[in-house]
Amino acid sequence: MVDKKHVKFPGRLVFVGFGSVGQGTLPLLLRHIDMPLDRITILTGDERGQAEAEHFGIKFIVQPLTQDNYRMLLDSLLDKGDFLLNLSVDVSSVALIEFCYEKGAMYLDTCIEPWLGGYTDPTVSASHRSNYGLREDVRALRDKYPNGGPTVIPTHGANPGLISHWVKQGLINIARDLHRKTDIPKSKAQWAQLAMKLGVKVIHCAERDTQVASPGKQRFEFVNTWSVDGFVGEGSQPCELGWGTHERHFPHDGQHHEYGCDAAIFLTRPGASVRVRSWAPSEGNYHGFLITHGEAVSIADYFTVREKDKVVYRPTCHYAYHPCDNTVSSIHELAGKNWELPEKKRILMDEIIDGTDELGALLMGHARGAYWYGSRVNIHEARKLAPYNNATSIQVAAGVMGGVVWAMENPRAGILDPDDLDFRRVLEVANPYLGEVRGVYTEWNPLRGRHHPFPEDVDESDPWQFKNFRVT
Repeated sequence: MVDKKHVKFPGRLVFVGFGSVGQGTLPLLLRHIDMPLDRITILTGDERGQAEAEHFGIKFIVQPLTQDNYRMLLDSLLDKGDFLLNLSVDVSSVALIEFCYEKGAMYLDTCIEPWLGGYTDPTVSASHRSNYGLREDVRALRDKYPNGGPTVIPTHGANPGLISHWVKQGLINIARDLHRKTDIPKSKAQWAQLAMKLGVKVIHCAERDTQVASPGKQRFEFVNTWSVDGFVGEGSQPCELGWGTHERHFPHDGQHHEYGCDAAIFLTRPGASVRVRSWAPSEGNYHGFLITHGEAVSIADYFTVREKDKVVYRPTCHYAYHPCDNTVSSIHELAGKNWELPEKKRILMDEIIDGTDELGALLMGHARGAYWYGSRVNIHEARKLAPYNNATSIQVAAGVMGGVVWAMENPRAGILDPDDLDFRRVLEVANPYLGEVRGVYTEWNPLRGRHHPFPEDVDESDPWQFKNFRVT
């Protein structure tokens, strides 16, 4: 499996952006996709990764994409049957997707991005600069191009991306443990019915990053184990979560979107300012940040059950992210500076000396309580698996590769969410790079032990029916 070629690709492959994820993804694609090196081009905004690209003999162009020049720069690089892999920040995903549709080229990204400044533009409503709003902009292209077209997969890295496939695998595992034999659903409606039958009420994307670096964070510096600009951008967006049908009390600063699929809500606060309780196998219970992510919307939407026009079932879904401790310190400093990013930024890579990234889907409310299914990779294993990676980037790179391979094998599938892909095939491609992949049951719930050290107005007998809804 280590050197297996999953697909032969005759077209051209264009990277837009080549930060830590791009650098980590390239060796995996070269290892598992059969295509000539001279058919690959990297188009990026700065010189990061140039040495890595030169090591493989890949063409490297430093030219930032803007609203004014992206068509001119990409026009000669893409045509029918080619592939645009967008791993950039501050470049509009909607613009690139529409351009790819006009060209007949495939497309994948790890996050739906607006143009520079779009996440915090005060002239745009919080709803429309949210991930919900950005996803609705992409979904509108399905109506604009109703007859299908080249495969376009927005938001397919680790999370969003692999997390959607772990949810499905987790549901199958729970169903088989409870009912022994369970057929794998064949449609969106059947998957939603299975989740409802099992009684899954809440799905967390539960992540704990324990990687440690030397030197660590310095004063007036923001450090992270993946893109600093990407993380600060999404951390500054409105806090978002898929909103389940079991919820009885609405958050005081919550807002409904007044358009689209109506599967999610948002809070009038930056996601990096909101803490939530979650659980991961190695960490146990922890406080994470409720960072907006595409999976919070797409998973909640995918597992919605409707009877006529009435929604009768939907799980609450959100990200619960505890980044590495150096990044937590960076967030604290950032919030104290009114969310103004310092000039000094650093992605932790070679200076990481130890630690793991544990990331998975935590499915709660069913008969077995809670079940976590996902990946645990330590830094030493990540470096052995593929060059230019840490424990975080290799999970994202594996998800990118799984999505790219699936798209190349299904080149005319149109615009899809990660949830629409064949989860078994994507995980088959990605799993060799995900370290220890496992499922763990736990009795943990978000109200367990909440009367210590001070009493709270919560009913621990039913953790899924809150007397008072709290996100912290």
